[in-house]
Formats: sequence, structure tokens, C-alpha cells
Amino acid sequence: MKNELSQPEETEDIRAYDEAKAALAAGTEELVPGEVVFALLDGANPVRVWREYRGLTQQQLADAAGISKPYLSQIESGKRTGSAAVLRALADALAVDVDELLA
Repeated sequence: MKNELSQPEETEDIRAYDEAKAALAAGTEELVPGEVVFALLDGANPVRVWREYRGLTQQQLADAAGISKPYLSQIESGKRTGSAAVLRALADALAVDVDELLA
């Protein structure tokens, strides 16, 4: 049995594809490699995963977020959670939404 989309569904799919393609071209969206997705799904600390993906050292990220390296280390190890302001600063430095940093 062939699974066919109705005309409105097909039109919506084409529109969604075109929007996604335009967002990628404009730089407002990015493709995330499988290893990042799998690491996050496996429960790795999202701050560490994104930091490593972006090619930053702990010191570089800490400096960009305006926090100390030991504080960042504690966040990455799960010993501290980080305040909303710190998570916002980390998200900004990593160019991700804050939601991406919440386990």
C-alpha cells in the first residue's frame, strides 16, 4: 500500500522544507552533527558537549561567560547547576538556546 500525502499535507511539507533550507542559508539555524545529538541523548553534560563541539577550552568559555573556570568545571561535572543568569551567559557564549543546556 502506497502512503500518499494529501495535497495540503504535501504543500505544508514543501513549505517547511523551504523554510528550513532558507534558515540554514541565512545562518539562523545550524545542522548539529550526530555525535553531538547522541552525546546529549546519552546523558552527557550539555555544557561540556556544546563547549567541546564549539572547540572551546573551559577557560575560554568561562571567560566568555564571565565566570571562573572552577565554577564552569563544577557545572560540567554536575556538582553545581548554575544560576539562570550564568546559564544564559553560557548559552550566549555557546550560541545555543538556554533550553539546550538544561539536562
